[in-house]
Amino acid sequence: MQIALVIVGLMLLLVTPLVAVLPGPAGIFTFAAGTALILRNSRWARHRFARLLRRHPRLRALSDRALRRASARRRRMRAGA
Repeated sequence: MQIALVIVGLMLLLVTPLVAVLPGPAGIFTFAAGTALILRNSRWARHRFARLLRRHPRLRALSDRALRRASARRRRMRAGA
């Protein structure tokens, strides 16, 4: 089942450039859905994503803000205190 969900996520990512040409924000939603499916069902992808966020703190801040993570609030509180 996990393999099928990863394949569906990859298909959504491949369809994203085609959908992005259409008017409206559909490309953003297909990209987000595809990425979410892949990250939830692939340990390798989660590891690579975490590594990317560690190397690029600005990306981490953007993703934390977009996802409204509680861990981001804790990090900001620790940095500010």
